[in-house]
Amino acid sequence: MGGLLSYFKGLFGAREMRILILGLDGAGKTTILYRLQVGEVVTTIPTIGFNVEQVQYKNLKFQVWDLGGQTSIRPYWRCYYSNTDAIIYVVDSADKERIGISKDELFHMLREEELQDAILVVLANKQDMAGCMSVAEVHQALGLDALKNRTFQIFKTSATKGEGLDQAMDWLSNALQSRK
Repeated sequence: MGGLLSYFKGLFGAREMRILILGLDGAGKTTILYRLQVGEVVTTIPTIGFNVEQVQYKNLKFQVWDLGGQTSIRPYWRCYYSNTDAIIYVVDSADKERIGISKDELFHMLREEELQDAILVVLANKQDMAGCMSVAEVHQALGLDALKNRTFQIFKTSATKGEGLDQAMDWLSNALQSRK
């Protein structure tokens, strides 16, 4: 039976996974989206609203929604939660002043029923900047130890240099495939 199922899956293509990229403004969400899609850094401007792109990673297809992170836009994130398979939550590791706000937004979002089963990837971004928080410090500041009933992982990344993104996407791909 499994062979027949995989035959039809191959024939019609696997379902596209829906991923949201969220985080405060200036964290690097759009840079990460286009780094994943085209493999290079593109010039970005602050996202007002959203960007949506199809990203092929290994044998998986993702529909990736990059939502603006400004204070005025964050209440609208919830409009995009339904049918989300995974959340990539991007944190600016060099923005120590707003890490508390980032934590509040993360936990507010994770309480939403529509995201109950979504896999979480936290990217401690901008690790190439002097004086940034380490992954352990970001983990602690976000209170990730409190996440008992959620599949999640945190990764050290630099979107501009492309560091850590492959490891994060490998982990996410494996987590999504093992859930099926």
